Amino acid sequence: MTSLNPYLSFRDNARAAMEFYQSVFGGDLTVSTFGDFPGQNDDASEDHLVMHAQLTTPDGMVLMGSDTPSRMGFTEPAGFSVSVSGDDEAELEKYWNGLVEGGTPIVPFEVPPWGGRFGMLTDKFGVDWMVALNAADQP
Repeated sequence: MTSLNPYLSFRDNARAAMEFYQSVFGGDLTVSTFGDFPGQNDDASEDHLVMHAQLTTPDGMVLMGSDTPSRMGFTEPAGFSVSVSGDDEAELEKYWNGLVEGGTPIVPFEVPPWGGRFGMLTDKFGVDWMVALNAADQP
């Protein structure tokens, strides 16, 4: 089995972001810091930063992330969106409402010309999201 999973990079706030995503999507969150693996970071003051975090939801979604140490270049996320889609309107609306809290809606979560529901937002951590309710099959 092969899977494709978003891996988000942050600067000093990966733990807060991943805990936020856990509050939106539920599931199990594992977090490892640079301090958990001595020798992986040259700056001991950054040992508390997240080397790897993984959120696995009950329905199988996997979202990963980490902090970028100061010795490495970092650019705010740009040019991509994380997309969440499905057939359960109530669940997707819950995700939308959670993700948009403290963020900025770009396209409201409404009915687009192609049916279903669709919205775009930037969350409070600067990550762009698309939430889509699949259009019902037409007979």
